[in-house]
Amino acid sequence: MRNKGIEINSSIHFGKPCVTGTRIPVQSVLELVSEGLPFAQIISDYYPDLHLDDIRACVQYAIEIMDAEEIHIALAA
Repeated sequence: MRNKGIEINSSIHFGKPCVTGTRIPVQSVLELVSEGLPFAQIISDYYPDLHLDDIRACVQYAIEIMDAEEIHIALAA
């Protein structure tokens, strides 16, 4: 198993996060995950260069972004 991780490169997809060593945007992978596609199907039908750990890295990246996000709630007057 391997985990390429996620990288941001300003010259690839306008700096959007991609699976390391590819031009595959994290967002594209997450959209397929959100549609309920099994990881194996995402690999076989869409991104044969990915491995299961790459998809897990995309999900983990989204979790980390949400964890780091600051949420400001405005109280009604």
